[in-house]
Amino acid sequence: MGGDGRREASELRTASKIALASLSAAVAETSTFPIDIIKTRLQLHGESPRPTSLLRPPVSAAGNSLLVAAEIWKKGGVLGFYNGLTPALLRHLFYTPLRIVGYEHLRAVAPDGSLLGKALAGGVSGVIAQILASPADLIKVRMQADGHLLNAAAQPRYAGVFDALRKIVKKEGIRGLWTGVFPNAQRAFLVNMGELTCYDQAKHFIIRKGLSQDNTYAHTMASVASGLCSTALSCPADVVKTRMMNQTSGREAALYKNSFDCLYKTVKFEGISALWKGFFPTWARLGPWQFVFWVSYEKFRQVSGLSSF
Repeated sequence: MGGDGRREASELRTASKIALASLSAAVAETSTFPIDIIKTRLQLHGESPRPTSLLRPPVSAAGNSLLVAAEIWKKGGVLGFYNGLTPALLRHLFYTPLRIVGYEHLRAVAPDGSLLGKALAGGVSGVIAQILASPADLIKVRMQADGHLLNAAAQPRYAGVFDALRKIVKKEGIRGLWTGVFPNAQRAFLVNMGELTCYDQAKHFIIRKGLSQDNTYAHTMASVASGLCSTALSCPADVVKTRMMNQTSGREAALYKNSFDCLYKTVKFEGISALWKGFFPTWARLGPWQFVFWVSYEKFRQVSGLSSF
């Protein structure tokens, strides 16, 4: 096969991986989205108020996952658990394929397949993918957070994805779509460093030690390990990201000047444990999400004749 033929074959394989990653991510996102809404509401609970009333955060039933779920059900029924699903799926059309395929390409140039090289490959690919997908993530977070307004008998800010896009650009400018992009990128680095590296290492360790072949059992065990690792590493950055993205740009409306200010105020007024708010819902979501994604993705690749991840 000539150079052009090899290049075309490589491009076809890459396109196939992108399509399969998008499909697997859509299945995983839809399956676990209700848990993501609960996690987001928990992370916003007790959020540091404005300086004029900074002494004591408001007390709310939202500090409990079951009560949050009950509130969502009461206000919106089943559909309430899928508020913001459309921008979430849109985000994964860019985010997941870029980070997965990007990691594979960067991993290939890591010296001797070292753990450090894989960790950097995971982190860098996650940052690039998240920066490109940040506007969709912003809309998703704000639509999920609108449930707070419903609980306060107020109207939600946005009627849908395109309404949110129009209002954000009109009020905050194009740059407003990248509100919270730095804590978002920080989180993406940690999540992908933990998820991709841990999954890669765990799966090949299981296979290398003869504990399992390259099958669903190995993929399941590796996805559980990577879910725990990525959650522990990324939860503090996830809390900061969620709070930064939920606030409206502008000096008067903003609770936090930047991600470091958000981190400082969260720890000062809520304690350091607040950085792991939503840890169990996050883990409860990442575990099933990664199980559905990785098992689906690996199976799709096998059926398509592509090599294992």
